[in-house]
Amino acid sequence: MARMTLSRYLIEQQREKGIITADLKLLIEVVSRACKAISIAIGKGGLGGILGEAGSDNVQGEAQKKLDVLSNEILLEANEWGGHLAAMASEEMDLPHTIPHRYPQGEYLLLFDPLDGSSNIDVNVSVGTIFSVLKCPEGADLSTPRGAEQAFLQPGTEQVAAGYTVYGPTTLLVLTVGDGVVVFTLDREVGAFVLTQENARIPAETKEFAINMSNRRHWEVPVQRYIDELVLGKEGPRGKDFNMRWVASMVADVHRIMTRGGIFLYPIDAKTRDKGGKLRLMYEANPMAFLVEQAGGAATTGKQRILELKPEKLHQRVPVILGSKQEVERVTAYHGAAT
Repeated sequence: MARMTLSRYLIEQQREKGIITADLKLLIEVVSRACKAISIAIGKGGLGGILGEAGSDNVQGEAQKKLDVLSNEILLEANEWGGHLAAMASEEMDLPHTIPHRYPQGEYLLLFDPLDGSSNIDVNVSVGTIFSVLKCPEGADLSTPRGAEQAFLQPGTEQVAAGYTVYGPTTLLVLTVGDGVVVFTLDREVGAFVLTQENARIPAETKEFAINMSNRRHWEVPVQRYIDELVLGKEGPRGKDFNMRWVASMVADVHRIMTRGGIFLYPIDAKTRDKGGKLRLMYEANPMAFLVEQAGGAATTGKQRILELKPEKLHQRVPVILGSKQEVERVTAYHGAAT
């Protein structure tokens, strides 16, 4: 039996289920090709001269890696000419990238974090690309980047597709178009993403959690209570031992949860309260929340479902708690009890 490639999967979603349009199919395929190019660049490592700092900062004031800049350029150049996009927005850029007038405009908006976890690249730890797709509102003013920004400010419930690519021992593309979560593995011999898992599901129960424990002194009381209970293990109120896993690459941490369950927390704390949180709503929280919910998990800020948040600005930050449903509901309830 012929293997199911990404292209064939998307054609069937379009033809048999009517879930996606021809333009959305093309958009996802173009993003996947860009991710292949990024995977090749990462695989070269020091041989390609792309490790280390780029000598510039992104819009958040964070030092950019050379691969941050390269990955951003690959995604922009791959997507701007196809006629399926109205505009793009990147975590690495202050304002949206409008489609040049020499190219036709489409009906979709693409948001992406070109290289999540890039601080790990120099030590050869898994990194990834995260992307989200929205429909462009009718009548949106796309004449200027500042005007185009308003078109992107939609709640996560409006996403029509989201996914991430993990650049690890193998390159994986994890995708949802609102019909469950599917996983594709890059077959380097033929240069195609091949379906390797259908209907990925996150176990409701777990014995693993992911959080940066060095920030414990800065956490709010509900998070301290929850993590302390996990750390106490069998001797505590949970009555079982938990293991902590922390890669410091959101894609890698979320993919582990997608594979075997767990909970990921990047809560608001004393260090990030003025900014609203650490992770970006539009580039990280929304697409990951969409994927996690489609896989049977849950995603909240600790107080509210992430996908229901109405964005106020393109680079808005939020607290993120996602993963196995029962654990997310428990820590969210602790926040409710503390108010």
